[in-house]
Amino acid sequence: MIKKEGRITLNIKLKTLKRGARSAFIHLALMMFMIYLVFPLLWMVSLSLKPTPEIYSADPSLMPRTVSGEHYRSVLHEERVVRSILNSLYVGITSAALVVLVALPGAYALVRYKSYANNVVLGWILTSQIFPVILLMVPLYMILRSLSLTNSLLGLILVYVVWSMPFVLWMLHGYIKTIPIELEEAATIDGATRIQIVYRILVPVLLPAIGASMLFAFISAWNEFFLALVLLKSPDLLTIPVELAKFTGMEGQARTGPLAAASFIATIPSIVLFAAIQKWFSSGLVAGAVKN
Repeated sequence: MIKKEGRITLNIKLKTLKRGARSAFIHLALMMFMIYLVFPLLWMVSLSLKPTPEIYSADPSLMPRTVSGEHYRSVLHEERVVRSILNSLYVGITSAALVVLVALPGAYALVRYKSYANNVVLGWILTSQIFPVILLMVPLYMILRSLSLTNSLLGLILVYVVWSMPFVLWMLHGYIKTIPIELEEAATIDGATRIQIVYRILVPVLLPAIGASMLFAFISAWNEFFLALVLLKSPDLLTIPVELAKFTGMEGQARTGPLAAASFIATIPSIVLFAAIQKWFSSGLVAGAVKN
């Protein structure tokens, strides 16, 4: 009897040790992953605050020995950088709003209206993500040129809307499938139309999905480089990724300090947008919406 109790105690201790070791390993792996993600941002901020001689010092350090704002002053005094940030904000916000406005009723139709074409459409949505953008660049440019939309922010917005549409449509499709049909049945009994159901009933419930979709579409447009480089020629219309590339000279010699400062400034709108819409991710709960 005593041996059995001792064996049981030993097994409990071994399980506790295994559980503790597994938990410690998971926390250590997560910590290493966080360092991997945060270190480039910390290094960029450090470079932006160092004076030029310290950046090219033979003895680099993570923390700047002398804090200097010369690179931020240099970047903000360049009118092209400020204009490119405003262009990117306009393109990103407009394309994000348009893609959600169009994808929401489309995703609703794919979920609620059952037909044989639904699987074909969903299959095409997934297949369209396989094609690289460079494969579509020549026909896309010819189409936009025939419509006089090259070297135009409107043309770039339309391209970003089409490019982000499949993923946003798929994302909203998955969210709408989780919404109880009783919500729509109750609204139909009260005399609501399909459009009213989508924009007055489903939109408040879908706020987390809408927020995530808008954030994805905005960041995709904000960070996109290749399409903006090909479609935009006028210096007054360039977006911030294309403008940042100009900090690297023809010989590959980069203006490291101003480039780091401009890159850090370019990350701020995404952070501000996420902070502005983060409340959407915790709202729109379905619980309590349907009467028992």
